[in-house]
Amino acid sequence: MAEKSRQHQISFLGPEASFTHLAALKVFPEGSLLPFTTIPECIEAVAEDRVDYAVVPLENALEGSVPLTIDYLFHEAQLFVTAEVLSPIEQHLLVHPENRYAESFEAIYSHPHALAQCHKFLFYTYKTTPLEQFSSTSAAAKMVSELPERPIAAIGNEFSAQKYGLDILHRDIHDFHFNHTRFFVLSKTNHQLDTAGHDETIKTTLMISLPEDDRSGVLHQVLSVFAWRKLNLSKIESRPLKTGLGNYFFIVDVLAEESEPMMKGAYEELAAIGCSVKTLGSYYTYK
Repeated sequence: MAEKSRQHQISFLGPEASFTHLAALKVFPEGSLLPFTTIPECIEAVAEDRVDYAVVPLENALEGSVPLTIDYLFHEAQLFVTAEVLSPIEQHLLVHPENRYAESFEAIYSHPHALAQCHKFLFYTYKTTPLEQFSSTSAAAKMVSELPERPIAAIGNEFSAQKYGLDILHRDIHDFHFNHTRFFVLSKTNHQLDTAGHDETIKTTLMISLPEDDRSGVLHQVLSVFAWRKLNLSKIESRPLKTGLGNYFFIVDVLAEESEPMMKGAYEELAAIGCSVKTLGSYYTYK
């Protein structure tokens, strides 16, 4: 069942002006957006009914999946994906206006993914400058804004520069210019967010654990469940089960709605094989 837009409370990975904040604004422009320091805190806020939705990063086109989000949804939380947001990622080098003409910097701060996304620029332009990891790009920008006496810089987006009164010293310093991040919008109830601006294609995310007997060819059997039904998989990825080396669960994105007859048949066959399936629900994509 689709849910119409209304005033909601939404947790997001903050502080304000993070890429996650921008993603949240895309689907909840009128919502009450509440920043949290960590991904688990965002998710727990929904699980404990303190907010209606959580917006958390799931996957980056260059750096891959965000393991903390996937593992927390599998091991800790019983939540559903009501929408996904695809956002372009543009990274800039941000400095306090008082340090715009500094000859060098003590350090450059940002989220580990952002530092990795700007590796070439940093290597050739600031090769000897220490790189310091921070909880988010916006948190790094906020810190730089609060320490004008220190010649330090942050990597972040233009929204961060505006929010925290920083100058953009170098624009578009990311190594690849097709970079996007995928965000999940999470809820305690299994429904589809259906506000303006989404694609028509619907997607379902499943988390599949293989049978404990670990028999030969079982992963092939799992993939065949979808193949012969002509259910298109847009992603399959493994994550450790945390029960021992060689034990994994699989995250599968299926381009179909979970209530379709073929999907119901797929669930039944997976159960017959001996797999356990955790569904995260079906949802639309917002760009």
